[in-house]
Amino acid sequence: QVQLVESGGGLVQAGGSLRLSCVASGRIFSSYVMGWFRQAPGKEREFVAAVTSSGGSTYYADSVKDRFTISRVTNKNTVFLQMSSLNPEDTAVYYCAAGLRLTKFPRDYGYWGQGTQVTVSS
Repeated sequence: QVQLVESGGGLVQAGGSLRLSCVASGRIFSSYVMGWFRQAPGKEREFVAAVTSSGGSTYYADSVKDRFTISRVTNKNTVFLQMSSLNPEDTAVYYCAAGLRLTKFPRDYGYWGQGTQVTVSS
């Protein structure tokens, strides 16, 4: 089992920045691909970014590329999502997830956090 707890969400003005954190506990954190997804009201959950178990490779949705950065600190069992140049379309609940493959599909991630709300005002 892997337990994931996100933090760092909040209200920010358009153009601002936020950093989300996800702390993992349970099974060996370093074995898992870590991803961030988001879900806006009335929409399906969508992929945001992912990082391999080693941290050596990353993968981003086109909508966030060059604005968001995913990183992980293995000895702290933590993965981060640094978000900049935020716009109202980024408003959503952001979820941390752990899986075994570097993909954009939620079905490939077996463990999920409870989510943290990000609201971007115009």
